[in-house]
Amino acid sequence: MHTVSATSLSTTPPLTHGQFLKLSLPLILSGLSTPLLGAVDTAVVGQLPHPAYIGGVAIGALIFNYLYWVLGFLRVSTSGFTAQAQGAGNTQDLLMFLLRPLGIALIMGCLFISLQSPIKYLSLLLMESSPVVEAQASSYFDIRIWGAPFVLANYVILGWLIGISKVKLALFLQIFMNLLNIGLDLYFVLVLQWGVPGVALATVISEVSAIVVGLLLLLASRKMDWGQWSWSHYWDSRSFLKMFKVNRDLFIRTICLLTVFGTFTAYGSKLGEVTLAANAILMQLQFILAYFFGGFANASSILIGRSIGSKNEALFDATIRVTVLWSIMASVLLALGLFLAQGWIISLFTAIKEVKALASEYIIWLLLFPFAVFWGLQLEGICAGATNARPVRNTMILSMIIFLASVWLLTPIWNNHGLWCSFVLFSLSRSLISWTYLPKLRKSSFS
Repeated sequence: MHTVSATSLSTTPPLTHGQFLKLSLPLILSGLSTPLLGAVDTAVVGQLPHPAYIGGVAIGALIFNYLYWVLGFLRVSTSGFTAQAQGAGNTQDLLMFLLRPLGIALIMGCLFISLQSPIKYLSLLLMESSPVVEAQASSYFDIRIWGAPFVLANYVILGWLIGISKVKLALFLQIFMNLLNIGLDLYFVLVLQWGVPGVALATVISEVSAIVVGLLLLLASRKMDWGQWSWSHYWDSRSFLKMFKVNRDLFIRTICLLTVFGTFTAYGSKLGEVTLAANAILMQLQFILAYFFGGFANASSILIGRSIGSKNEALFDATIRVTVLWSIMASVLLALGLFLAQGWIISLFTAIKEVKALASEYIIWLLLFPFAVFWGLQLEGICAGATNARPVRNTMILSMIIFLASVWLLTPIWNNHGLWCSFVLFSLSRSLISWTYLPKLRKSSFS
């Protein structure tokens, strides 16, 4: 098998904080672009005169979160496999770890489009929202569904770029898509007065544009060696089996995660349109916090993948030490910043007084969220780099059970406070349970 020369990481000095931040910061900015996109959608419709618009976008976006996050392994596993191939200097595997998941992405995207009617019907049936909110969610869905193949293909491209450490290119691709979406959002909704359909159309146009730019970046990449193409290697059964096992576990993890978010939104919708709108705003802030830590997790995934591909245990250990330190520091700074600027931040999302008042009442739970979730997210990145998703799967199953039990016990007593308390307990469970798997994961990675 043809390989290229690669600098052996076994002789590199221990990972420095500067090296980690140089890798992490572009990934943080890239990751933040995703929740900021949803935040802009929410903020734009929040300027419209009725909370049903916010609720409609929240429910419509949640449907697509289910569809796309179920296949979120296309990005996560692609990064891990690609990083390991990069560490081993294997150009043939670099190519295959792009093309295999890209084929899956296109097939699943087209399948979503063909099944759009039953997907929408069942989703809205489960949400149990008011007729006004449901109508807005339906119009949002009918437009956004056509972007499915492009979104999933973009997952793969981003995962591959991150895996080969082209984080600046991944950042450029995300920023391009989101700036285009923001501009179109403002124009379609505030200028043309297209409302919720304008938000959905802006998103689809930006998703299609991003995949065009992404493909151009791939064709221009020096890491792409088309001479390594081989049908026999593409269909290699051992490679497909390993990819299937990792993706299966990540798939189960995502189903559990989306069950949590779906349950959260469904319970919130039963508490009325104003509560649903307030929760939608706070959940957008939660996504921003989670994706911030996701930047550290993605950096850890790359470094862990390299360490395993090059058999460098020192890099493995150094990555864990550095990511823990920076995640703790980030938790303190993010919670403090949110506490000091909470009124101003909420006002960015909506001018509706009732929604602002409720969001301010429940924001205390978001101040606890960073401390509860940061370690769980970092360990998911570590597992992704090790291409061993079983600990992630098991952790998420147990954490989901804890969340559902908490919701059942606390919401009848504490209403929306009980719902948010259950979510924080779920986040804390992810951290505590996943921690127990770390020693075994390290041992299996270098055995």
